[in-house]
Amino acid sequence: MRKSLLIPLRALRIKSGYELDRLMNKSYESSSRNNGAGQSHKPHVRDPRTLQIGASGKTRQIPVYVVLPPRLLLLDIAGPLEVLRQANHLQTAVHFVVRYVGPRPSLVTSIGVTVNAIEPLPSRLPPEAWIVLAGDVEHVMLPGDAPSAGQSDIDQADEAAIVAWLRKAVQPGHKVICICTGALTAARAGLFDGRSCTTHHSSCDELAAITPRAKVLENRLYVEDGDHYSSAGITAGIDLMLHLVHQYTDQSCAVAAARYLVVYLRRSGADPQLSPWLEGRNHLHPVVHRAQDAIASDLTTSWTLRRLARVAGASDRHLSRLFQEHVGMTVSEYCNRLRVALAQELLRETDLDMERVAEKAGFSSSRQLRRAWGKVYKTPPRASRARPQVNSIPAVSARSQFA
Repeated sequence: MRKSLLIPLRALRIKSGYELDRLMNKSYESSSRNNGAGQSHKPHVRDPRTLQIGASGKTRQIPVYVVLPPRLLLLDIAGPLEVLRQANHLQTAVHFVVRYVGPRPSLVTSIGVTVNAIEPLPSRLPPEAWIVLAGDVEHVMLPGDAPSAGQSDIDQADEAAIVAWLRKAVQPGHKVICICTGALTAARAGLFDGRSCTTHHSSCDELAAITPRAKVLENRLYVEDGDHYSSAGITAGIDLMLHLVHQYTDQSCAVAAARYLVVYLRRSGADPQLSPWLEGRNHLHPVVHRAQDAIASDLTTSWTLRRLARVAGASDRHLSRLFQEHVGMTVSEYCNRLRVALAQELLRETDLDMERVAEKAGFSSSRQLRRAWGKVYKTPPRASRARPQVNSIPAVSARSQFA
């Protein structure tokens, strides 16, 4: 992997809730340089001009309850919760209030680290609460290579207590977010009956056996079915949480959080409608991701193939071929889809006239915006402003690839 993928860009902040600062091509081309002592650039410092508090003047509080099972797989919570920490750091419109709950006040995690100060499972959950269910392991790696006894009778009782609590506590309006084999716990509580879901590839058969009324999908990063979310193995939980942050804040916050964590925004191909910001991201090619990062961070730039190839570190012809292979569309088509997506956000959330919307979204005129819009949606741009509660109907099916 090239060094440029391992170092955060110099300047990442969110402007007016819609876009990142203009990123110079030089940032991409020179990001692998260090300070002469083998140290990478320091992560950016929070800019106070981040995603702003809403019109009500209040920060939206999202209560997040992270349920810790016996023999917790530590990475299942460390990665996704770091996404929420970054989201709280990057913007002020939404604040994720995290609490760690479980049957016992302490537990030993998968790598032998003990977690303390765990709160009891609450008798009731507030409206809009998120319930994050982490996975577990069969055997814990104890310090000093001490032998692990595996699942104990106490562990079984604690697991049963979590299942019983879920059956009572989860109500309509709550989000159930399963990381890795946390989906098995949700399934035992009947939360996936009649729904689509996924889990770690080694546990898909077990999940199907636990919940025969569910549709278990394999080879997916994550699956969203209403307010119920499930992810594949371990690090896919980061992808899922980035997706949720994107839903609750905006694309630029998710991009900034992903870049800090040195991961790419990706999306499962299982969902019928893909966010344009995440469409075409479900691949692992670094050159294409660099090009996509550059486009997403500055949609007002005229991204010619030559200019983008220079940023991505590839020849014009090679980048064009890679884009078709991994994204499923041309560079021009990809740019316009993101610009249309930004225009749609601006129409829904601002009172700017059509010319200003077109300008801010990177189009030369409102006529060019309408022409690009018509290739994506059947409804005209004004429908997004007139009926913000109704999603535009895609004129073409979204394309995606599996990682």
